[in-house]
Amino acid sequence: MSTFERYLTVWVAACIVIGIGLGHLFPGVFHAIGATEVARVNLPVAVLIWLMVIPMLMKIDFAALRDVGKHWRGIGVTLFVNWAVKPFSMAVLGWLFIGWIFRPYLPADQINSYIAGLILLAAAPCTAMVFVWSNLSDGEPHFTLSQVALNDLIMVVTFAPLVGLLLGLSAVTVPWNTLLLSVALYIVVPVLIAQGIRQRLLSGGAAKRLESVLARLGPLSLLALLATLVLLFGFQGAQILAQPLVIALLAVPIVIQVYFNAGLAYLLNRASGEAHCVAGPSALIGASNFFELAVAAAISLFGFESGAALATVVGVLIEVPVMLSVVSLVRRSKGWYERGARVQATQAHRR
Repeated sequence: MSTFERYLTVWVAACIVIGIGLGHLFPGVFHAIGATEVARVNLPVAVLIWLMVIPMLMKIDFAALRDVGKHWRGIGVTLFVNWAVKPFSMAVLGWLFIGWIFRPYLPADQINSYIAGLILLAAAPCTAMVFVWSNLSDGEPHFTLSQVALNDLIMVVTFAPLVGLLLGLSAVTVPWNTLLLSVALYIVVPVLIAQGIRQRLLSGGAAKRLESVLARLGPLSLLALLATLVLLFGFQGAQILAQPLVIALLAVPIVIQVYFNAGLAYLLNRASGEAHCVAGPSALIGASNFFELAVAAAISLFGFESGAALATVVGVLIEVPVMLSVVSLVRRSKGWYERGARVQATQAHRR
């Protein structure tokens, strides 16, 4: 890792403070930037996400996607955690912490709304930001792309019935415009741009030219990540300063859920003998959230000023710093992970 990457957590902490401070000092500027959106998708943030993910998508050789099937164990683990564990574990954590432990410290009329927001957050797996986490953890890019695409397809079918089941609603209005626009902006468009650039750089067999460009674009991706963090915290600076206790309490079940699901996916991959470069993104996909969809659904179902909307926004705020800590754990535990994977592989071979 470069010196810049090694101290990324320091830059993240600085950007959080800077974002909150700027949001407090210049609320009008951040309100104007925040209002530049279509279907609850913020366009400036979308552009920054392009700058983050396009260099990572340029590493993908589409011809190699046919080999992703060999990682079927990682695919199975990720799907199990995302759809059979994550939404239900969040429902339990929401009831435990918000509905019981923290109930005396929260507005009584918003308790159920807060829990609903947490469930909405957990019912939608992350899309674009996963490429960032996967890249930072040296994840297998082809597995990451195929898993994100598969999750998007499943989400179109399962999001509404799953949320309806957990919230006890007979009907759930899915913000289709947000869902489809997000998939187009965060997946389809950057993939097309990245592959267009890749093919142009590789024309004539100039592989070194592609490597040189990717090396120069690496710092740009991280700078875009930090700029995104400043914007996200700037957008919510007023709320953070006005309701610090509520936001801190809502963050507790979200943080626990991230570490629980990431740890579960990581350990299941290790037990199955899957490669570390697959286990890392599998754990990160299982832990992160599609916050644009969650925020849009919360506003659609409960209103802009609801506790549900606030709970999904808290998920937005803690996404980057918490996921970076998971990335760090995945990287630091690589030696331990691979020792266990080798043992599993040896035992399976003997059987």
